[in-house]
Amino acid sequence: MKIVHVLTRLLRAGSEENTLACCLAQAQHGHEVILVHGEEYDASLRASVGESVRVVTLEKLINSISPSRDISAFGQLTRLIRDWQPDIVHTHQSKAGIVGRLAAKEANVPCIIHGVHILPFVHVGTAQRLMFLAAERLAAKFTRAFIDVSQAMRDICIANHLGSPDQHHVVHSGFDLTRFANAQWPQEPHLLLGTAIGEPKPPVILMLAALEPRKRHVEFIEAFGQVVDRIPNVRLLLAGEGPARSIVESAIARSPFAKNVRLIGYHSKPEQLISLADVCVLTSMREGLPRVVMQYLAGGRASVVSHLPGVEEVVKHGVNGIVTPAEDVGAAAAAIADLLENEHYRARLADSAKLTDLSSWGLGAMCDRVELIYQSVLESRFQPQGQTTREFAMASPTKP
Repeated sequence: MKIVHVLTRLLRAGSEENTLACCLAQAQHGHEVILVHGEEYDASLRASVGESVRVVTLEKLINSISPSRDISAFGQLTRLIRDWQPDIVHTHQSKAGIVGRLAAKEANVPCIIHGVHILPFVHVGTAQRLMFLAAERLAAKFTRAFIDVSQAMRDICIANHLGSPDQHHVVHSGFDLTRFANAQWPQEPHLLLGTAIGEPKPPVILMLAALEPRKRHVEFIEAFGQVVDRIPNVRLLLAGEGPARSIVESAIARSPFAKNVRLIGYHSKPEQLISLADVCVLTSMREGLPRVVMQYLAGGRASVVSHLPGVEEVVKHGVNGIVTPAEDVGAAAAAIADLLENEHYRARLADSAKLTDLSSWGLGAMCDRVELIYQSVLESRFQPQGQTTREFAMASPTKP
């Protein structure tokens, strides 16, 4: 197969790492793969694919809405796809999902697939919701299959008339489970925590998330005071990089509890950070089913996470984690303080986290499932758009 993947941004976040893993697995299986991404990218992550995958940067493809640049990106991508004539175009993320599918349609690609990592019309204002929903419905008309990171994302798509049930396939965002289950503390943890050599480890909260507004680092820093009031020596580790770094740095600088907060940037061994933590947290307002939540569980840590679409598929409130309202960051801070003060409850959640069945989040399972979906879509490429597989089979003449 000849496959093109299209991403808006190539930064260190779940959807990007998920896509890179699929690209590499497909190349290892003998397929020809091109990865196209927009102007925002991590150079080391881009280089990580080596020579097995061709990587193309479209500087006109950006995350924000810009009609002139969006039209330019559409034209560039259409020409690239038309020249290469792939069997599959697989788009990811919101902007690339729209521009990429429109370009693939213009280039007459028979099999267009969209990965639903996030839904841009969820938890936004009315005008944005209507605009994004209209764009998604347009692109859905010529999308052969959707790969959803959770059942809840699938259900939201179907409820909003984005594809038929037969077109949606739930594939969890895979990672190396063993790496997180067997992790040890990082070397010289005192450097990360800002403590003296030999000083006992203080209680540690970890937020492992790209520095983006929707992750709500700033709001959590502002609510963090209620944790410090109850546990004065607590440390909050913020691990990740992203476009909102300067905003997060400013929030820390103006916080009266700045000495308790450590912004450590990207860390190549997140499993070690999870091992060091007493409680892990994610306060995202808008997201799919984040892979980092599964990493918290695989690492056997008590966690407090926002009620995002699909989170209930794996986090059982009060059993293997705490789920708080997505709109209430203060509730997350209060829950963390409760866990830090109640060692028995925290240990019970951690033990249950270790026992959570995460087999469907394995890296191999994800890549194999995506490959099967590609094969299925290619086999049905002559089926009329919008007709289900069953309807097509019933309508097709049988051989004598």
